[in-house]
Amino acid sequence: MADAISDLLLLLNKDDIRDFKTFLKQKNKRNDVKNIKLLEIIETDDINKLKKLYDPIKNRDAYHALRKRLHDSLLFFLSNKVFERDNSEAHEALRLFVVGRFLLESQFIKIGFKCLQRAEDKALVLDQFSLLNEILQIRLQYAHLDLNVNLELLIDRFTENQQKLQQEAKFQIAYALLRSALQDIHLKAKIIDINKLILSVLSKYSISLDDLLSFKSLYQLLYIANEYAAIHQNYTLVRSFLKTADNFLMKYDEQSAHQLFYYLHILYYLANFNLRNGFFNESIGYLERLNEVLSQGNTVFRVQFQLRCHLLMALNFHYLGDGVKGLSVLRAGIKQASPKSSEVDLADLQLCLVMFLTQFEDKTALIELRQLIRTDAWYEKKMGMLWTIRKSLLEILIHIQFDHIDLATLKLKSFVGRYKKYLLNVKENRVIDFAKLVEKYLLNPAVIQGKSFRAAVQTMAEDKENKDLFIMGFIAWLKALSVSQSPYQVLLNLIKEDSRRSIMKVINNKYVRRFVSLKSQSSSVVFCRIRRLP
Repeated sequence: MADAISDLLLLLNKDDIRDFKTFLKQKNKRNDVKNIKLLEIIETDDINKLKKLYDPIKNRDAYHALRKRLHDSLLFFLSNKVFERDNSEAHEALRLFVVGRFLLESQFIKIGFKCLQRAEDKALVLDQFSLLNEILQIRLQYAHLDLNVNLELLIDRFTENQQKLQQEAKFQIAYALLRSALQDIHLKAKIIDINKLILSVLSKYSISLDDLLSFKSLYQLLYIANEYAAIHQNYTLVRSFLKTADNFLMKYDEQSAHQLFYYLHILYYLANFNLRNGFFNESIGYLERLNEVLSQGNTVFRVQFQLRCHLLMALNFHYLGDGVKGLSVLRAGIKQASPKSSEVDLADLQLCLVMFLTQFEDKTALIELRQLIRTDAWYEKKMGMLWTIRKSLLEILIHIQFDHIDLATLKLKSFVGRYKKYLLNVKENRVIDFAKLVEKYLLNPAVIQGKSFRAAVQTMAEDKENKDLFIMGFIAWLKALSVSQSPYQVLLNLIKEDSRRSIMKVINNKYVRRFVSLKSQSSSVVFCRIRRLP
């Protein structure tokens, strides 16, 4: 329990902890209660004082009871703080409902119905079907006291909302099943055909997305699509979502301010989808819109998206050919990271920095790689297998790049031993093929001049499955071995060649176009302060 209390205390600032102690003092009915002393001991992590608080043998039960009471008091205090600080429209609708119900129960009929009407209006805009169900039930319960009510219309509204509530419930079941399946693929290397699973789940629960599409459901769909594309390292699989999402945002743009959480995540996912599909300017347009919304004062969301926005913006500049600006944005993001920043997001930025420096043939790449201090097992759990594999491959390439041949050979052998079975299970043969070419080069550097080696690299570059930007970066490194160009120059050439070969229909994206025309921000601009890029 002490660990749980320590974790909960991290959610409080100094003023909050002072208020919590005051709360405990007011709650204590006797002067000999030791909950405040226990709190102070947990704050300082003083084991010796903890032993003196209670005899660990004679008073074990009393000590555990004290910890439980402190834990429960802290949860109660936190719940009050959350409601005090949360000024969202959803909580406002909930407050109005609670007050309206209380007033009706207390026979304050007129003002009670007014509160319920305001709560219903807010809940309707927010697609809060569950809350609407509660509101409409109370209105039906007291309808006989409402002289202005049209009972038939009220019943119709209740019935229609019930249908939406049931549809949403079915969608949440489907979403939970899909998230669970993705987690098994991501962390356990479980083999699942996601396409078949999606179709079977939607069919089983008779889900119609056309009837249910909302800010929340669109956000959830984009999340699933993002994870699916990341697993396959192929974002063309989710290209159809770009038009669907854009049309939805155009249609419901005025409601976006009421759905800020989902709206911001949708913008972020669309920026990511456009980036990974090679629509860099469109991606920047979404990021600029995201930055514009975040600049309007929501500190919580700014902190949440700060590092992610820097990452996507840096990648866009990098692939557009402005590597210097991309590097500057990336370093600025890392510099702005604070102890409260997500370690996952910071790891993404750091690995991206290593990737950039490797492509620039910069010797500081290895120094920056050493900033990723966690074990591979930790990264596999927190970042996923493919992320950790990319990190391990980059380390091997850096050592080769700077003539640490023996160490690179040792690292490659370790890499194959650790990940070959996993890669074969998930049918990632392209990574195994890449490792084999690297091994050939380590055994005989002159092999890069041979026709068979060059042909193998070229075949890899032209394979449709290898058009992901990150995969192209590794292929560019191999190709650069036999030409007088840096891996970054080769990468840009591969992107241009791919663009020329592909007949890509640029989406008629009116929504983004409104923001693409904004003046490009300079490298000195503070980008939006902050779900990581797969």
